[in-house]
Amino acid sequence: MIGTLNALVDLVEAVGVDEIDVAAFAREHGTTEYHLRRMFSALAGMPLSEYVRRRRMTLAGAELAAGAPSLLDVAVRHGYGSVEAFGRAFRAVHGIGPADARREGGPLRTQPTLRFRLSVEGSTPMDVTITHQPAFALVGHAAEVPLIHEGVNPHIQAHIAAIPPEEHARLKALGDAEPSGILAVTADIEPDAPEGSTLTYLHGVALKESTAVPGDLDALRLEEGAWAVFAARGPFPETLQNLWAATATEWFPSNPWRLRPGPSIVRYLEFSGDFASCELWLPVEQA
Repeated sequence: MIGTLNALVDLVEAVGVDEIDVAAFAREHGTTEYHLRRMFSALAGMPLSEYVRRRRMTLAGAELAAGAPSLLDVAVRHGYGSVEAFGRAFRAVHGIGPADARREGGPLRTQPTLRFRLSVEGSTPMDVTITHQPAFALVGHAAEVPLIHEGVNPHIQAHIAAIPPEEHARLKALGDAEPSGILAVTADIEPDAPEGSTLTYLHGVALKESTAVPGDLDALRLEEGAWAVFAARGPFPETLQNLWAATATEWFPSNPWRLRPGPSIVRYLEFSGDFASCELWLPVEQA
């Protein structure tokens, strides 16, 4: 995967303004676009699309600082059909307009070319179980919330707080499949979505495929398949968020599995507000 990611970075540098066929690239390298984008985003700290934009604006900024005579020529060279669209993208990256960069030379924000390297980690063993699940449904109360990478998500907190205690008890009694108990489900998010993107958060339980779903509940039906179950315990939410990162930096690069499209599920075994013992369920397939 490290070699594949570096080859992808090289492709970004080589194609210029041409559109990158990420799906074809992934097939050529024996993986999937979904897994590739997820791994790039997790390891680079930004979506692939954002990295491409930053690199193109870095090169454009260098041209303008060197005194390029035509703003339109620079815009077209870097994939924009008008000076206005180029100006918006340029300002979003650099904080100043193209004309200012040409006149004053900066300040400009440089995005260096990424290079992924394998570092020796793994000093702390990861507790992981691969389980094959039959088709099942995730059922409960769903809400659209923004993606937040670090810290507690207040939108999710508010959604959970609005569910009456008796409804929590009803949901818990309704669940009849694994993973058991009340679950925190994240779904409907692009593999390399930036922070602030909308996702579906479902607070609910797992039901067998044959179990009837009450009409007042939201449902997400899943096909049978393999799941990697990662166990963790420690301060909340840091432990869970660090576990997410470790799956990308340590587990997937050293195991013959890759992510497949589907929701992520967190099952809380113990929770006290600032401490949690939990399981992170991720849908996987053999690489």
